[in-house]
Amino acid sequence: MSLKKIKIIGVVVIFLLTVLFHFLYDIFPNVVFSIFFPVNESIWEHMKLLYSSILVWGIIEYFILKSKNIKFNNFGYQLFLTAFSSIPIYLIIFLPIYNLIGENMVVSIGILILVIILEQIFSYYLLKDKNDKDILDKISIVLIILFYVVFAFLTYNPIKNYIFYDTQDHVYGIPINKA
Repeated sequence: MSLKKIKIIGVVVIFLLTVLFHFLYDIFPNVVFSIFFPVNESIWEHMKLLYSSILVWGIIEYFILKSKNIKFNNFGYQLFLTAFSSIPIYLIIFLPIYNLIGENMVVSIGILILVIILEQIFSYYLLKDKNDKDILDKISIVLIILFYVVFAFLTYNPIKNYIFYDTQDHVYGIPINKA
């Protein structure tokens, strides 16, 4: 199995993880799950889907790469960069369309798949980079955790902005019926 094949599989697995992760807080409504998975239908909370799905796939991918003896560099660095950059890339594509036509599930899913594909291509090239960025790998672990701190803070202290507004339950943050 090659790195390219693993990245193609990654697109499918990450998408399937986003579907699963969409419902995990509803099934297990608790503080831990509120940090990793969306607590409402706001645009911002759905960014956790991308971030967490890419990270979970990254952990699985690491063990696959090791077991297949596939050479790679910059694993932690690429994992953080792809997970983190997926958020602004998604929002840059999604928000103008959302502001123009409103919520459309087909468009949202199409953009999600496009971003996952772009991130897996980006990840492929970072892993193939011959310049090992060992110090960035170590810093990236801290940044991954730090970004979950940001997610937690914004889940419990959402900004009063339409990106954080749940149009379904008409709330910011965790709906009372889910708390």
